[in-house]
This record gives sequence, structure tokens and C-alpha cells, in this order.
Amino acid sequence: MANPILFVVDDDPDTLTSLASTLQRRFGADYQILTDRVPTSALTRIEQACQRGEEVALVVAGVWTADMTALDWVGRTRDFCPRAARCVLVGYGDTRAYPLVRRALVLGQVDTYLVKPWGTPEERLYPVVGELLSGWARIARPRQALLRIVGEQLAPRSHELKDLAERSSLPYGFYAHDSDEGRRLLQEVGHPGSLPVVIFHDGRFLVDPTNSEIAQLLGARTEPQEHLYDLVIIGSGPSGLAAAVYAAADGLQTLVVERQVVGGQAGTSSLIRNYPGFPRGISGAALASRVQEQAVSLGAEFLVTRGAMGVTESGSERIVTLVGGTQVRTRAVVVATGVSYSRLEVDGVGALLGKGIFYGAATAEAPALSGQDIFIVGGGNSAGQAAVHLARWAATVTLLVRGPSLSMSDYLVKQVGRTNNIRIRLNTQLHRAEGGLGLEALEVIEAGSGATERLCGAALFVMIGAGPHTSWLAKAVQRDAQGYILTGSDLIRGAAAEPAWPLDRSPHQYETSLPGVFAAGDVRHRSPKGVAAAVGDGALVIRSVREYLSEE
Repeated sequence: MANPILFVVDDDPDTLTSLASTLQRRFGADYQILTDRVPTSALTRIEQACQRGEEVALVVAGVWTADMTALDWVGRTRDFCPRAARCVLVGYGDTRAYPLVRRALVLGQVDTYLVKPWGTPEERLYPVVGELLSGWARIARPRQALLRIVGEQLAPRSHELKDLAERSSLPYGFYAHDSDEGRRLLQEVGHPGSLPVVIFHDGRFLVDPTNSEIAQLLGARTEPQEHLYDLVIIGSGPSGLAAAVYAAADGLQTLVVERQVVGGQAGTSSLIRNYPGFPRGISGAALASRVQEQAVSLGAEFLVTRGAMGVTESGSERIVTLVGGTQVRTRAVVVATGVSYSRLEVDGVGALLGKGIFYGAATAEAPALSGQDIFIVGGGNSAGQAAVHLARWAATVTLLVRGPSLSMSDYLVKQVGRTNNIRIRLNTQLHRAEGGLGLEALEVIEAGSGATERLCGAALFVMIGAGPHTSWLAKAVQRDAQGYILTGSDLIRGAAAEPAWPLDRSPHQYETSLPGVFAAGDVRHRSPKGVAAAVGDGALVIRSVREYLSEE
């Protein structure tokens, strides 16, 4: 099979020759570097290549060409190669181009831009192109599987395992148990009958394993290493990860406990574009992986697939009890368990969970939905990010929004509106889900007229908001009516409080009603929402922890 194509278009022959030769030196062994001076000719060649089954990984185009701007024609390449990365080439000081490029970036017509002359390519050109190609490869190319999952295609546990691997950034392959490859793999391991089966790269396999069993075989720690910690952080979403970085950097012996995989709800986001420092966006899983690596490099310890059951005090220490009964001794605790997706109380949804209906987590199922009609319930940022991501595979993506408008960031509204195969249905409420072995159709009601309509589709992703994950702390700390944890000045003082604040001193800013136990991120009462806000909360909570520990 021919190498993927990296196509360069510019009407300046010197720029075209220089850029092509520079790219050839670094990427020529793995990519075909093709060039053209005329956009219409380039479009024809790209279309012909796609018809031959060749892959187009990246299109780099000069912003000005003879018969149209790059922004006019680069968008048309989406029709032939929707997964290809797109980059525009802009000259220094070209003030005419900057407004056009800004608009194209906001609308998602292009992924990024390069400025010419690019100087030393190792400094600016190669890193940008390498990142674009890396993003394309994650979407379009099969990866060397670290583990292979064999199970029923529409079984909920199969979806859970795929989601676990996707959010953990583990290269994996999924094979239906009744497919030729699935049967071959089961025969190889002498399959005893139960499903799913997880086969590791070294030949070891587990039958219907727990998440903890998989984590252990992959080398992840599931039991604490120290007898006494300075700080235990419960939850590893953005706030918990940020707290781990700042605590470890301050020299605190830090343990992070995560009931699933690192990243929290933010880890399910296919692309976060409004987090500072990542102009081309970053997936939630990739961002979480980077911050975890940073925390580990500073000395933090992580336990995954281990949830917390309770927090109690024992003199100057706090005792965190994990699922399974393990108790962890610590001087302070930060609760950063975030929120869990709200459940959709609609007829037929429960029976089809994992069989075409999913809460969040659009990334794991996207490739299997190629050419299908799919739906998303919700109108917020997570729903918008999922829609743009899924649109690369699906025939159509329809957003079912209960209210009269979208509630997502402006850049997402524009990107969703620009994506041709995304539909938006406002004032529309899901009434029933239908299906046997898998989802077959949805019945929706239009709010204004009350008219019902049956919509056929293969998948439904539910992203309708979330509630705090604090039921395990019901009698340990004060919570508001919705279950969010009260901290600092929001704590209720006096006999009416349950449990009451027990000390003469005032609580620290992020401290709960149990001294030495703090809360950060979305789980905290009246906390600002969003990834960046959660990171800020995680950083600031460590100041409260330090103040408490210095007093102790």
C-alpha cells in the first residue's frame, strides 16, 4: 500500500520547492510529498488519489493562489478526505490574510497555520507538522495493539472495556466474538466459554476481568505503597491532577486515588480547544496523560480502578477507606471526585445502554459508526465536541436539544454550524428509544406543537449535564441540596449544621466541615465550571492544605 500523502500547494515556485524539500528530509520515508501550484488541479489530484484508496494525511496551502484563496478550496478537501489535517501558509506581515485565517480557525476550516519564512525547520516547522500528522494517525491509522478485546459487539461490558482503553490511551483492538478474527483469537487462548476475553501483547489473557485485574497486568498500582501520606487526593480529573502536581512540587508525599481511569469526565472529551497553551486543541485523555506524567515526575503516586468508600478522622490523621476494605492513613485529604453524567429517564434507554446508547465517551465507539446516522442529546460543550468528532465517521450527527438554543462556547457553535453533516434540532425532547439487539430508532417530541416523530439511527450519546459524585460522603461532610460539598465560608455554622464544624477557628477556603478534608473542582459548591477553572481550583486548594498542615 502506498504511503499516505502530504500535499503542498502554493503558487510561488520557490516557496513550493523549498517547503517540499524540507518536508521530504524529515517525513519523506513515511509520506509521499506531492506539490501543485494550482488549487483546482490539486483538488482533482486529491480526489483521484482518494478514489484509488490512497490516504491524504495533510494538506498545506499558501493563503493566496492564482484563482482562489486557500481557505476557499482547502475546505473542499473535506468532501474527499474528511480526516486529513489542514494547514494554511501565511507570510510574515501579511495583514490581509490574518482576518481570513482567524475566521477559518474559528470555523474549523483549517487546523492551524504556518508562517513563512519558517527559519530553522526543527524549531517551528517540523514540530507543527509532526503534531498534525500525529493527530491524523491517531484517527486514521491502526495502532499496534497492546491488548485485544474479544466480546459481543453490543454487550455493555464490551463498551466499558473499549472506553477504559480509549481513556487510558492504550492501543487496543476489538474483535466481535463471532467474527473470523474473533474466533481465531478465542481458539488460540483455548477460550473456556465466558466473554469478554482480554488478550495482552505477551500472550497472557483474562476472562471477563475486572478493571483492577487489567490494570494490575498492565503494571498500574492498585494498592498504596506508603504507611502514611501527607495528602490523599480522591479523583483524578483536572482539579485532582492539578492538585497532585502542586502538592508533589511542594514536597508533600501525595497519593491520588481514582475509581476508574485518570482524566475524569474531561477525559472523555474528544477535543478541548479552549484550554490555554494548546492552540490546535488536545483530547481530554491526552491532556490528562500529560498532567499525570508531570505529577509522577514530581513524586506523586497513583492508584487506579480503586474507589473511595469513606473518610474518617483518627486523631491528627485522616483515614480513607477504599473499595475492598484497604485503609489509607494520611494527614490531609482533597476530594476532587467531580461529577457523573445525569441519567436520562426515558422509556427504552436503560435496556439499550451499551447497545447503541452511551453516556458520554464518544471516542471509543466512533470508528464502528462509520456511515451511520447517530444522535446526541445535549447542547453544551461536551455535546458539541462529541458532534464534531463523530462527524468524521458518521453519515449524519443530529443534536437533540431540549431548549431553544445551544449552550456551548461560541467557537463550538460556529464549528458545529460549519460541519455539513451535523444537524441541530432545538426544542426537541427524546420520548422513547426502540431496539432489540441494538438501537434502531428514537421517538422525539417537538416542544411547540407536541408532534412526535420517529428517527432511525444506530447510536445515541447522552450528554445532558451532570451531578456531583458525593453519595459516599453523605454523613461525613456538609453538602448542599444537590449534593455539592460546602467549603470555607459557605459552611453552615451552628447547631443546624450536619455534620457541624467542630473547631473554634474558621475553616480554610477549601476546607469542608471535617477539618483536614478539602474539596476542589466541580464537586465543590458554587465552583466555576470548565477544565481551566477546575485546574485553577486544584492549584488553589493546595494553599489551604499547606495552611492546615503548618498549623497541625
